[in-house]
Amino acid sequence: MAGDAPGRAGFRRHWDVQLRVLGAMLSREILTRYGRHNIGFLWLFVEPMIFTLGVTALWTATKSVHGSDLPITAFALTGYSSVLLWRNMPGRCIGALWNNLALIYHRNIRALDIFLARLMLEFGGATISFTTLGLLFIVIGWLEPPQDVLQVAGGWLLIAWFGCALAIALGAMSHNNELVDKLWHPASYLMFPLSGAAFMVAALPAAAGEIVLYIPVVHGVEMVREGWFGSRARAMYDLGYVIPFNLCLSVFALLQVRKVAAT
Repeated sequence: MAGDAPGRAGFRRHWDVQLRVLGAMLSREILTRYGRHNIGFLWLFVEPMIFTLGVTALWTATKSVHGSDLPITAFALTGYSSVLLWRNMPGRCIGALWNNLALIYHRNIRALDIFLARLMLEFGGATISFTTLGLLFIVIGWLEPPQDVLQVAGGWLLIAWFGCALAIALGAMSHNNELVDKLWHPASYLMFPLSGAAFMVAALPAAAGEIVLYIPVVHGVEMVREGWFGSRARAMYDLGYVIPFNLCLSVFALLQVRKVAAT
């Protein structure tokens, strides 16, 4: 047992260094992106809140059809918030290594740290926005409280997991191939209407429903809606598909980071 002590101490030191690095990277990202002027750091979650409120107001004003008896406010909140969560992550990671290349020369900073700092900011901003708007709509009577908070959190984390893995993979690949940046923008616009933000899978024709369920983020959105609205959501998702998919994508992303770090 005594021989394990140096190993534990070494791991603890490594972990402390890693936390300090991520903390410093987060502070740097916040100052670089938002500065000290205006409301500064608050833009982290105010910006996604404004987008979500705008889409909610637009969908409500146009009485959009979403193939469900869920309130349009609830549908817009759960749908568009999820889009902001996964869609913004790759955009922040693509080209990030070129913009922060000098940092990698520091001994304790790795390429993955640059991605993680940006992803933590995106996740934090989208989560605070989603939570704040959800609480606001509940207080003013536009929404009922979620029926299963843990299921909502589980679906949200599945969406975030997919977004993080995709972002790291694309961020690493973009370092040596500028086509990744060019292709991601049209691809993200094409994925938006297929992501489940504006429809429920159960409302689609059977053939179309089977096709969209190949898209991992759809499962997370369906899970969030079922957790919030229960049986009213008529959700369709398969954890036996989306979890292995996210695992494989994560492994692929880490391999791409390792490849870039070796060059």
